[in-house]
Amino acid sequence: MKNTTAFVFGFNNYASEIIDNVIHEYDNVHIYSLEMEDTKNTKYNIESFDLGDEWSEIKQLMISKNHVAFCTLEDDAQNIFLTISLRASFQDLVIVSLAKNKESSNKLEMAGANKVIPIVQNTADIISNMLSKPIATKVLHNVLYEKSDLKIAQIVIENEEYFHGEFPADIDWSRYKGIIVISVMSENLSREFIYSVKSKHKVLRNGDTLVVAGYENDLVEFEQLIGGKRYVNWGNWSR
Repeated sequence: MKNTTAFVFGFNNYASEIIDNVIHEYDNVHIYSLEMEDTKNTKYNIESFDLGDEWSEIKQLMISKNHVAFCTLEDDAQNIFLTISLRASFQDLVIVSLAKNKESSNKLEMAGANKVIPIVQNTADIISNMLSKPIATKVLHNVLYEKSDLKIAQIVIENEEYFHGEFPADIDWSRYKGIIVISVMSENLSREFIYSVKSKHKVLRNGDTLVVAGYENDLVEFEQLIGGKRYVNWGNWSR
């Protein structure tokens, strides 16, 4: 991922999650906001921009073809316009745009976005998986947007010994055929994505709930392995 520049357009909770997750993966991260007030932020160096910009300043920052733009504006119409404008100006730019629903997703794809991420999921985690594990993106996209046998389910752990006291980040989840583990929810209902800082250092216990994606047979097999019970199935959640 090095030698790549990331541009983040929009400053909100989703943008903050993205920035915190990718800032160490790129040589340069440039953040832009439509709100002048955001430029006073003390944590991030944020520059103002206008949807009517001709992108001359950004062109000067593009010294190679390895660039990614994250369009995170909360207004769907503005985000679509931004995507169209960037695509018209930068044919080789990889554009990742956020969508609130399938209608916006379709419009963003038509506008030229390479990837459209639904904000009903934890954006930063999905983008992280997208950059390092393309198969995870394919599964989540199919579950959320297309007719598929893939399902998302919540499985309660009843056999914590099966994980041998390992931290979630240390578990080789690939050993579970056809399963992608997305997040873990503690008994106290605190939800963390599986690669988040908190989850990395918290041993899985009985009563914790794993949110997983996969095919029905694989979900059943995984459920039997961890001695858990599946009490919610979101196979048709997006339709």
